Amino acid sequence: MFPKIKNLETAFQHVRTFCIVIVIAAFATIGFMHWQNRILSLVLQKRVYILAGNTAWAATAAEKSVYLPYEAKGQVRAFHDLFFNLDPDEKLNRRNLSRALDLADESARKVYDSLSVSGYYTAVVAGNIHQRILIDSVEVDTRQEPYHFRCFARLQITRATSEVVQNLVTEGDLYEAQRSDNNLLGLLIRHWNTTENKVLTVSNH
Repeated sequence: MFPKIKNLETAFQHVRTFCIVIVIAAFATIGFMHWQNRILSLVLQKRVYILAGNTAWAATAAEKSVYLPYEAKGQVRAFHDLFFNLDPDEKLNRRNLSRALDLADESARKVYDSLSVSGYYTAVVAGNIHQRILIDSVEVDTRQEPYHFRCFARLQITRATSEVVQNLVTEGDLYEAQRSDNNLLGLLIRHWNTTENKVLTVSNH
């Protein structure tokens, strides 16, 4: 009888040990899965999906110092495109110029007011003139705010009988501002001025 009891005790110990191992393994597996899910969650939080038509493009979050130079150059390009690209369409010009002025301070407003008073925009519409800015490069120092920039471009002015190409260099400072529907990147141009604007070529049609 005693050997049977001893065998039962030994079997019970084995079963208990086995159960303890199973429980520990289960908790370890659950803990590992939770840790993996946590890592995956952090990775997904850094990923943004941008919808373009029916396609989703994945964009990964990065440190500000990484994307700031690209955003700064993009803001400068967007402002100059909106401000200098003109067509013989008063409503279109007014809409684009309004959007450009949302990206800058009173320094751009003064240039706009001066051109308006001189009749420049009226002459563009009346003379069926197409004006395009061709940006060669944009330099921005993003090491410290304000971020000073210089924009190197050519201005192409096409009239019915001639085409004029001008060399255009502007500069200014970028300040961080509140993001809004009118200023998606949250960068405001200040102290904007033209440092060079000279005629390169004139060709007759």
